[in-house]
Amino acid sequence: MPTKIRLQRHGKKGQPYYRIVVADSRAPRDGRFIENLGTYNPLTIPSTIEINQDRVLYWLQTGAQPTDTTRSILSYKGILYKNHLLKGVSKGALTKEQANMKFEVWKTEKEKHITNKIKEKELAEKNTIKKQQENEIKIKEQRAKSIAEKKAKISEKEKSSAPVSETEEIRKETPVAEAATTEQLIAEVKTEKTVDETPIVDEDKVEEPAVAKTKKKPKKEEPVITTEETPIAEATATE
Repeated sequence: MPTKIRLQRHGKKGQPYYRIVVADSRAPRDGRFIENLGTYNPLTIPSTIEINQDRVLYWLQTGAQPTDTTRSILSYKGILYKNHLLKGVSKGALTKEQANMKFEVWKTEKEKHITNKIKEKELAEKNTIKKQQENEIKIKEQRAKSIAEKKAKISEKEKSSAPVSETEEIRKETPVAEAATTEQLIAEVKTEKTVDETPIVDEDKVEEPAVAKTKKKPKKEEPVITTEETPIAEATATE
């Protein structure tokens, strides 16, 4: 039966992860499989691949055909290159030790290449973050300058309009002061009128009727006895 090495999808919507399986080519994608060879998670950076190399080599040697995506995964992990070296060993072109040495050299170079790519990505991300921060700083400075210019213009306008406004305030306040003075004058006039209307009472005139009431009737005039008459009266008394 024709066998294929392919991916079997699992996971939620928008969060997939895959199993690398050997299955019958006539079976559905997520149906029955013969053997599970590993997993593949494309969401991580770099993507995580866990695979059993010995079993993959066994199925490749028995004639299992990988799909396009699994072929790229196997070449990324160096399994296809190792299968090619083993074919050379079987033909006698290479010894097993030479094949292993070549594979180790390729593996170290591949790892360096991967680490360099990861570093480049990290540097690119850092540079983008720095550029964003610099752009934000520039935008903030521009905003601060524009705000300062606007404030300066507003202050200049206020300074130029300050004397006019003061005169206007004085003009507005003067009628109020005049109204207050007029009110005070009216109040004073009213008080003067009330003072004029009140009758002025002299103390002398007030006292006169009281004296008139208390005046006694005039006493009758008593006869004045002269001194000449007194000796006669005395003489009569002595007699």
